Amino acid sequence: MGYVIAVAGATGAVGREILKALAERKFPADKVTALASPRSAGKEVSFGEDKILKVEDLTRFDFTGTDIALFSPGAKVSAEYAPRAAAAGCIVIDNTSYFRMDKDVPLVVPEVNPDALDGYPARNIIANPNCSTMQLVVALKPLHDASRIKRIVVATYQSVSGAGQAGMDELFSQTRKMFVNERQEPRKFTKQIAFNVVPHIDVFMPDGSTKEEWKMVQETKKILDPAIEVVATCVRVPVFVGHSEAINVEFERHMGVSDARDLLGRAPGVTVLDRREDGGYATPVDTAGEDAVYVSRIRMDKTVPHGLSLWVVSDNLRKGAALNAVQIAEELDRRYLKGVLPKAS
Repeated sequence: MGYVIAVAGATGAVGREILKALAERKFPADKVTALASPRSAGKEVSFGEDKILKVEDLTRFDFTGTDIALFSPGAKVSAEYAPRAAAAGCIVIDNTSYFRMDKDVPLVVPEVNPDALDGYPARNIIANPNCSTMQLVVALKPLHDASRIKRIVVATYQSVSGAGQAGMDELFSQTRKMFVNERQEPRKFTKQIAFNVVPHIDVFMPDGSTKEEWKMVQETKKILDPAIEVVATCVRVPVFVGHSEAINVEFERHMGVSDARDLLGRAPGVTVLDRREDGGYATPVDTAGEDAVYVSRIRMDKTVPHGLSLWVVSDNLRKGAALNAVQIAEELDRRYLKGVLPKAS
C-alpha cells in the first residue's frame, strides 16, 4: 500500500531533515533507502525515533522499482543521477538548483502552485525552489491573489546553513577563535562570517547581481507570476539556521494592513506573529524546527501608491528545503498516485 522511497544526499543537513520529515509526517513508505556518495556508503543515519538506515552508494544504486526519490546531493550530482532515476520510472523531487528553470520541469511550492505538478510526466522530475524564494512566495501568494502584485523589493538575511555543513562549521570555528583572540581565514565564505554580514551569495552575474539574487527573481516569476518585477539583495548573516527577509510590495490596488493580516492568517503554511510591542515578531531562533513561514511587522509603505512592508522568517532547512519536498510527495500521492493520504484541507 505504501511507497518505495529513496533519499539521495541522505548524510547532508537537508537529507537528514528530509528523513526526519518523512518519519514525523508518517509518509506512507514501505521502504526507505538512504543514498549518498561512495565515501559515505556504510554510514548510518536516523529515520524516525527508533530506526537506523545504512547508507548505500548512489553511484551504484538501481532505481528500478523505486516510486519516489528525494534528491539533495548538490547540483552536479543531481544533474547526472536524477535523470537516471527518472528514466527508471522513479519520480524525482530535486532540491538543487539544476532543474529549476527547465521549462519541462515544474517548480513547485504546494501552498502556492500545486497545479504545476500536472507537468511532471514530461521529465519525471519536480524541482524545489531556492529556500529564500520559498518563504517569499508562500507569504505573498494570498496577497497576490487578492490584489495583484506589481513589484517586490526584498533584502534577505540568510543563515549559514544555506551553505551546508561547511558554512555552519566555519561560523562556529571562527566565533570560537575570536573569543581567544585568534583569527581563522574564510574558506567557505568570501569574508569573515563571524560577527559580520556578507552581501554575496553564489557567483556574480554580468549585471552585478549575484546568482542567488537572480534565482529569487526568476523563480518568483516562474512560481507566482511572470509579470511581477522583482529586485533582491541577498546577504549571508552569522545565524546557524533560519532565513529572514525584509520585503516591500507594491500592489495594483489598495491592500490595507488589516486586510493583509486577515488574508495571511487564513493562508496555508503561514503563521502571523505581528504584535506591535517588544518581542512581538518572529526571529530565526523562534522558527527553528517549525514548519510554517512566519510573517511579522506588517505595515504600510507610504513611498508608493499601494505598498506594504513585511518581515518574513522561516527555517531554511525545514520548510525551505526538506519539508517542501515531502509536501510535494504528499501532493503527488493525493493527485496522481495511490491516494493513500487524506485529501488536503
